[in-house]
Amino acid sequence: MSRASIARRAVLGMGATSLLAGCSAPSRLAAVPRGRAAQATVLGVPNERFHITLGVASIEREVLAKFADIQSRRSLGGSVRSPALNLLAVSGGGEDGAYGAGLICGWTERGDRPEFDLVTGISTGALTAPFAFLGSKYDPALREVYTGVTKGDILRELFLPSAILGDGLVDTSPLFATISRYLTDAMLLDLAAAYREGRLLLIGTTDLDSQQPVIWNIGAIAASGHPKALDLIRRILLASASIPGAFPPMMIDVTLDGQAYQEMHVDGGAVAQMFLYPPAISAARRERIAKRQPVLPITAYVLRNARLDPQWSSVNRRTLGIVSRAISSMIASSGLNDVARIYFTAKQDQLAFKLGYIPGTFEMELKEPFDQPYMRALFDVGFQLARAGYPWEETPPFGFR
Repeated sequence: MSRASIARRAVLGMGATSLLAGCSAPSRLAAVPRGRAAQATVLGVPNERFHITLGVASIEREVLAKFADIQSRRSLGGSVRSPALNLLAVSGGGEDGAYGAGLICGWTERGDRPEFDLVTGISTGALTAPFAFLGSKYDPALREVYTGVTKGDILRELFLPSAILGDGLVDTSPLFATISRYLTDAMLLDLAAAYREGRLLLIGTTDLDSQQPVIWNIGAIAASGHPKALDLIRRILLASASIPGAFPPMMIDVTLDGQAYQEMHVDGGAVAQMFLYPPAISAARRERIAKRQPVLPITAYVLRNARLDPQWSSVNRRTLGIVSRAISSMIASSGLNDVARIYFTAKQDQLAFKLGYIPGTFEMELKEPFDQPYMRALFDVGFQLARAGYPWEETPPFGFR
């Protein structure tokens, strides 16, 4: 669903909700008590997720241990393969995720797409990330997700009173069914195998109860052998893409001190449009850099599923138009800030920074949510650019030089 249409519908919903404030809301289990989010568990897997605003020590240990494992495996027995690392961050963007999907598939077609050691995803990026993480074997599925699905595969519009009295303006059970169709038992085994090799797939959601980002360790969940692992991963992907107010939140059952609670998770884009790696990597590299010691070559690929130039529009002098435009502006600014943050961190840490985004020359308009002609055209733009040798930018195109 386009961000502008989401904003308009959300504002309409908020206004109507105020008229029906006395009506009942969907029920739920009690939220995790204040300050206890980090102690709650879903499957009981120690490293299943990370609450980074409460501390980064656990995610730092996980990432550093996995990177060390990769280096050890690639150096074992005099392997000629370089221990250099390739990282990929895939942003949100709704239908514009078709661009990143096309770029990844075109990159495979060119023949020089690397294997990624760390892939992160938020929102539509969360739907792309598992396919990108697992390699070209999953390109046909990735292409189909962004060029073959229809609006009916994503959502079912609700009668307005039902939408207002519920927890979202649409029903996303079709999207869950679509995710389940592609995220199979076989894919779960591949995710687990990649994790055991030392590679990481991290997906971001937002816990509305505790008002903080949650980073899910998808490989660890897949490798846990837990009977509910597959269902949980499907729910995490849907939660990361669940735009609050438009899509219903994903309620995730957790346990704390032997008692059952529920957490309310929504789009990771409510906190950030993309992320890459925790501070420990920076600290370790900067210490070596300061001592003039060699550092491991790392390339950070940043895939922003959006244009980065301002999108002009004549705004109607009406409440709905003003609020809608303000929300879309905040989302765009959040994406720019994330690109800048990752760029400056990569520059200080002496990483090779590679940025891809939708070119300003693509001007086709989205006529309706999940419009197939639009998504296919955007997929093809990314595909053709990558097949010809993608013109990665080494600095953001908005003044940071």
